[in-house]
Amino acid sequence: MARVVKVFRTLRNHWKKSTLAVCVLSYGGYWLYGKHCESVVRREACQIAREFGRQQIAPHEGLKKATVILNPAASNGKANSLFEKNAAPILHLAGVEITVVKTDYEGQAKKLLELMELTDMLIVAGGDGTLQEVVTGLLRRPDQETFSNTPIGFIPLGSNNSLSPSLHFLSDDKVKNITSATLSILKGETVPLDVLQIKGEKEQPVFALVGLRWGAFRDVAARISKYWYLGPLKANAAHWLHTLKEWPLVRDVSIFYLAPTPRPPDLPSQKPARPNLLRRIVCRLKNYWNPPVKEPPKVEEPEKWEEQQLSTLELYIQTHNKNPVERRINDSLLICAEPNNFTVGEFIAAGSKKQKDPTVFTENHMELEASACRIKLPEGASGFYSIDNEEYEAMPVEISLLPRKLRFFISTERREQLRTQPQRRQKQPED
Repeated sequence: MARVVKVFRTLRNHWKKSTLAVCVLSYGGYWLYGKHCESVVRREACQIAREFGRQQIAPHEGLKKATVILNPAASNGKANSLFEKNAAPILHLAGVEITVVKTDYEGQAKKLLELMELTDMLIVAGGDGTLQEVVTGLLRRPDQETFSNTPIGFIPLGSNNSLSPSLHFLSDDKVKNITSATLSILKGETVPLDVLQIKGEKEQPVFALVGLRWGAFRDVAARISKYWYLGPLKANAAHWLHTLKEWPLVRDVSIFYLAPTPRPPDLPSQKPARPNLLRRIVCRLKNYWNPPVKEPPKVEEPEKWEEQQLSTLELYIQTHNKNPVERRINDSLLICAEPNNFTVGEFIAAGSKKQKDPTVFTENHMELEASACRIKLPEGASGFYSIDNEEYEAMPVEISLLPRKLRFFISTERREQLRTQPQRRQKQPED
């Protein structure tokens, strides 16, 4: 008992040192526990990958080859370490032969895709910027029809990974996100995604998987990081300070759009069985004696562009890739515009919600579907677009939809969850 009293007396007499020691030990224990959890996640993922590696390969088949486009600058320069520790061992254990290509500067991924040879799968390890460069470089190739059939895996390593929620379950554990994305690549289940082709008057087209964003909310979102010292209040502060510089923030824009096109039926996953020989002979004789009448060629009607004059705080032209497994009648892109009657308080509140999810719009927003659209800005208008979270100078552009252009790996669990989500309802513009 005397020893316990002596210990408590020592802690009381040296309370500052005791408090510091408790804080250091607590943080150290928390750090070690986190490392242990990460090790458990890696071990479980490697055990699953080993089962794929033990599968027998047919004599005429070889190892699957994957080309990895890695951006080492992602995750504050830790992308290379995260990939080598978490994704690379899983791919090796599964028997995938990987070729890692690291990018050194912005825009290099586009050039690398121009020289890339055909591979079994393409893996993008980075963020929104790396993914957009890869997609743009792939679809700019003269043989893009062939390369667009290559399945693409996305391993989220960037600060912005807008496409990840559509493909995998996300959590606060980065290691778990990387390993689950890598395992979904091994399982091989894919989903087709729409692509937006954005073309200016002079520049080569840029391709996007999420959408194009323009307006006041976008401008504020690009500056929020400058107010890091305000902690959780930085988003509200950035929106409020922006209203002090300029108010109202309404912008005028002209939208020309084409009506959406009906979506063709999905192709069957398996080819129908070939008819027997007797039936094929009968069909050929029938076509020989009674050939089908050729229909006259249809006269193509000129495209009917409709015009919509908008006065809005934000314009967002996006794909349906937020829920890629949703059944849709039409192949279309979404044109969403916020109203022009925001108060300062409503602007700050809506901006805080958009900071978490830019695709969230207020109840009174305008929404319509189109197969293609043109944005015409007023004379003297300036600013920037955000195309998949990458900044581009605002200019008149034409946006076309490439429906179900690329195939991405998706986890089975995420696909089933997206199927149970309620169907999206379209909002028509007010006359």
